[in-house]
Order: sequence, then structure tokens, then C-alpha cells
Amino acid sequence: MMQDSLPVRGSPGSPYTRKMLAVLRFRHIPYRFLQSEEDAGGLPPPKVGLIPIVYFPDEQGELCAEVDSTPIIRRLEDEYPGRSVLPENTIVGLLNYLLEDYGDEWLTKAMFHYRWYYADDIEKAGSVLPHYANVSVPDKTIAELKQAFSQRQIDRLYVVGSNDTTAEVIEDSYKRFLHGLNDHLKNHPFLLGQRPASADFACMGQLTQLAHFDPTPSLYTAEYFPRVHAWVSKLEDLSGLAVQDDGFFTADIPDTLTALLHEVGRTYVPVMLANALALDRGLDKVETEVDGRVWVQQPFPYQGKCLQWLRIEFARLPREDREILLTILAGTGCERLFTPDP
Repeated sequence: MMQDSLPVRGSPGSPYTRKMLAVLRFRHIPYRFLQSEEDAGGLPPPKVGLIPIVYFPDEQGELCAEVDSTPIIRRLEDEYPGRSVLPENTIVGLLNYLLEDYGDEWLTKAMFHYRWYYADDIEKAGSVLPHYANVSVPDKTIAELKQAFSQRQIDRLYVVGSNDTTAEVIEDSYKRFLHGLNDHLKNHPFLLGQRPASADFACMGQLTQLAHFDPTPSLYTAEYFPRVHAWVSKLEDLSGLAVQDDGFFTADIPDTLTALLHEVGRTYVPVMLANALALDRGLDKVETEVDGRVWVQQPFPYQGKCLQWLRIEFARLPREDREILLTILAGTGCERLFTPDP
């Protein structure tokens, strides 16, 4: 049983770990959750020091470390049949890919911003997160870890673009997302219909921290959007959910999903495009406008790759499906990801 289960290394404080574990539970894929070096028992480290790490056997049966939740989810689809989190409809599948990347690459800005921008949030994160590796570490050691860990994370706010100039943009965007998701959930239990897709788990992963852990955003979420707060709790373990084969939307999507796509086009899109332009031109600064306000950050090479991968998925669609998709996205701002500037 243990040999047949996938080893997964991660932490409860990692939204991507929570995303991955929720997918594994929903899909009934056996796994072993490793939360410390001792638990990992000498497993090979990944090439990039990120979590979660999923260990897949190679052709010789040796375990190899893989990181990056989006391609891992797609590998799991190939190797473990049933209870898919990827819509078969190629148009809806592309919408899922877009919304998953929005969760992974934009909502994470809000998560990291709130956690390391406000004093109460810094205090809680710095006090709790160092315990996740080992709850038996002496208090004196934890106090030292708290100071060093917190300062390191605060110093990395620039990576997600959080600063005094962009703070209001990030927070307003998070609140609008909550409003849009809340409206959508009134009639649809998941982003893309009656069954969860990988986009649901991507957004849920970030919200496990934003809506449930960090004081400033979680208090706001619980007070004004208790429906979303409950949704996050439910998504953590959908192992008992009965799946409908036709549970995903077709290309006829509801207005509430279109409204969410408008929010994606309002924030995520201009930043992703400006970041790609800065990388292409070798600039040392990303400068653009988001919602009529200045956005400034350092270029982020990984998000440049994310945009390339998203465009590759679009290019793989049959021409007729690309045209239908662009019609769905028209006016949301998301169409700019796939159409050249005039």
C-alpha cells in the first residue's frame, strides 16, 4: 500500500501544497504526505527548491522529484484514469487553464502581500509557519527562526509585485474576486459547472491562506463572504463527491463566469503582458497600468513561461474552437492574451 502511494513533500502553509493534496483526495490517488526532512527519508531533492514535490517512479522504478503543480496535475491525468479535473471540451479546457493560471500567478500576489505587508499577519505567519516542519523545536530556536524567516519573506515582497504603490491594486482586486466568486457560487458549486476542475483547486489553494489563515484577509472574507469561506473548506476534501460525467459547462457559459473573466482581464492580463514585454526587451522593471493605477515590479521570468504555455494551449485548439473562445473572451480583456496588439 505504501509502495503504491505517491510521496508528496510539502507544508500546510503552502497554497500549492494544499492545491495538490486536494486534487489527490478528489481523484482518489493514494499518497503519503511528507512534512519534514525526516519524513522524506533521503528522497532526492528537486532541481528547483519549491513545494509541493511529487515523486514519480522512472522507468527503473527510482523516484524522481517533480515540482510545479500545473504540469504535475496533467501528468496525473495521464497516469491515473477517472475523476478528471480537466474538461474534455477543448474550449472550456482552455478557460480552465486560464483560470488555473490566474489562481496560481495572480491570487498568489494577494496571498503573499497580505501575509507579509501587515503587522498582525506578519506576527501570525512568523509565529506559526516555522512550527510546520517540527512542532517539537524549542521556543528559543523558533524565536530565532521567526525573525530570520519573516525578514526573508518581507524582503521578497518585490517578487510578487507587492509594494506601497501596488498594495491598493492588489487588495481591491482580491475583494472584487471574492464578490465575483460569491455571485457565481450562488448558482454553480464550482467554477466550471457541477464538478471541480483544476482551476477550482488553484483558487482554493490560495484561499486556504487568504480566507482561512492570514488575519487581515480572512476576517474580511468571513465577515462579507461566508459562502466563499465555506467553499474553501469543502474543496479541501471532495473524496466523497459523486462526479457527473457531463458536469462541466459547455461553451455556453453563465454571466457570472464572464464577470470573473472580466476581473482576470482587468488585473492578471495587463501584468502578464507587461512582464512578457519587459523580459523580451531585457528591461529591469515592469511598468504598466492596472485598473487605471500604476503597477511596478521586477520582471518575473517564470510568469513569462506561464504566458508562453498558455498561448501554446490556445494554438493547439482547432481553428473553429479558437474563434469561439475569442468570442467568449471578447470584451473581458482576456482576449489580449491571444491576439497581437494592433
